Amino acid sequence: MVLRTVETLHGRIAARFPDRGLVKVAEELSGLIRDSAGVGDRLRRRLLWTRAVSRVLILAVLVLTLVAIVWGLATAFGDKTLTGVQWLPLMESTVNDLIFGAVAIFFLYTIPERLLRSRALKLLHRLRSLAHIIDMHQLTKDPERLRTGFTPTSASVRLTLDADELIHYLEYCSELLSLVGKTAALCAEDSQDNVVLDTVSTVEGLTVDLSRKIWQKIQVVGELREEQSSSA
Repeated sequence: MVLRTVETLHGRIAARFPDRGLVKVAEELSGLIRDSAGVGDRLRRRLLWTRAVSRVLILAVLVLTLVAIVWGLATAFGDKTLTGVQWLPLMESTVNDLIFGAVAIFFLYTIPERLLRSRALKLLHRLRSLAHIIDMHQLTKDPERLRTGFTPTSASVRLTLDADELIHYLEYCSELLSLVGKTAALCAEDSQDNVVLDTVSTVEGLTVDLSRKIWQKIQVVGELREEQSSSA
């Protein structure tokens, strides 16, 4: 559904602004969603195998650790010559075995989650960069230049859009930002990792803040049109 929405938006942008760079941004977002969907399917299959292998290895580590501890204790209890002090090395060895076994089990258990985290963070990083690119596209679209008394300088960027076109352009930027946030939210579907969830929340917050700034510009353009209509 997100991909279809982005493709529809791409068609709308291309129909109104075929020569603008915003069309390529929509294409990049569409390609990013397609790539992530394909990678996601392969990653889910890989995660199933990874989880199965990690669980088998965890069971093997658990069994070997218990066998080593039981064998050591059985040998120690069978040796009648051991005194109280001589039991200390055996106790130390048993504690070390338990610690190393627990570390190995934790490492094996978290392998699938770390694999999913790596893939999700890579996608979220690209989405965050794309949000900043969209912001760069609207950055120079200053509605104040539509005022009758505006005096440009030699360094002013030329605005080639009228009021109606500017509103459409800014609305497309806002919609793209919203879809970037929706794509980021998809990363949380297969993950409960706190790092991934925090990064998703950061990307969504970024897109909301940037979109709020765009809608302030749209409001200014609307006010300017009302002023021009009243004066006419």
